[in-house]
Amino acid sequence: MTGALTERQEQARKEFRAFTDRHIAPHADAWHRAQRTPPEVIRLLAGEGLLGIHVPQEFGGGGCDAVTLGLLAGELGRACSSVRSLLTVHSMVAHTVARWGSRELKRSWLPRLAGGERIAALAVSEPGVGSDAAGVTTRIERDGDGFVVTGHKKWITYGESADVFLLVGRSAEGPTALLVERDTPGLSTELIEDMIGIRASMTAHVRLDGCRVPGGNLLARPGLGVSHVVGAALDLGRYTVGWGCVGILDAALEASVDYAGRREQFGSLIKEHQLVRRLISDMYTNARAARLMCLEAGRLRDERDPGALAATSTAKYFAATAAGRAAADAVQLHGANGCSSDYPVQRLLGDSRVMEVIEGSAQLHQVGLAEYAFQECAPRSER
Repeated sequence: MTGALTERQEQARKEFRAFTDRHIAPHADAWHRAQRTPPEVIRLLAGEGLLGIHVPQEFGGGGCDAVTLGLLAGELGRACSSVRSLLTVHSMVAHTVARWGSRELKRSWLPRLAGGERIAALAVSEPGVGSDAAGVTTRIERDGDGFVVTGHKKWITYGESADVFLLVGRSAEGPTALLVERDTPGLSTELIEDMIGIRASMTAHVRLDGCRVPGGNLLARPGLGVSHVVGAALDLGRYTVGWGCVGILDAALEASVDYAGRREQFGSLIKEHQLVRRLISDMYTNARAARLMCLEAGRLRDERDPGALAATSTAKYFAATAAGRAAADAVQLHGANGCSSDYPVQRLLGDSRVMEVIEGSAQLHQVGLAEYAFQECAPRSER
């Protein structure tokens, strides 16, 4: 992998791994059981500049390239998918504000998001709306110079702890995106517990009862909330989730290699059993393939190549489905121990299932990737 990275990127990867090995990985199972990310962990990430690593330097962020952002997401995903989810949603909002916010909105919010002074979450999904973001029912009505928002958002990652929400609702002019602060009168949150995965991500309901939002908190113009604002957010989200799945693959492989090298059955270490070796070889191959796909997606993003959209979707789809298989195989390899909270592979299994749903389900990507294939592989006479 070193040959695919610049010297600076490789150094960043080593630093990210050292940080996660010391501060995140040893505690991931405990946070998973507690269904909480401790506030001090969020402060630590902020203090290290990791939450603002992708925010432009002019607004106090790290201004890193897409590949470096991906490397961070991968190392966090290897250590704890819940914490990686914080990086994802916070970066999605910051990226969208940087791209579609007014000059005043950028100056007001990006420095606070870059420094982790304020934590952001994306509020698009609703009880009856998932992938079809254009179908949101939350109402946004004009009220003088501002807006009034009424609705119910669900499955909002870090919604229980976020300070500001990038919310998408429906106005008379079409889908509309606003920044809504937590302390806005009429806004309340409720933690969703006992999820199958990313259990420490403090996922929540967000209810809005006549919340008044300043007109200056509008992103893009009304009507562009999905096509422009959500599109930009989800594209970055898919990229970091894809890298997070590379992390899950790495974690499943490392746990399986370690266990197979210590566990004895039928008079020998199970790493000598052919079918166990097959499981590990598949994990190894898929981890390398997923990493290369994500690296390619990052390179194209940095070059602003139009092919980055297809590459990101391909990488996310492959990495998520491969992570699901690897986590399931890791549990199988661990036997009954794999079903126990004493081993991390049961956490990886639940987390990997969520990865195949969020930021575009596996099926949604299959539909989109088929369209890319029809466009790219059609006979020349039909292009």
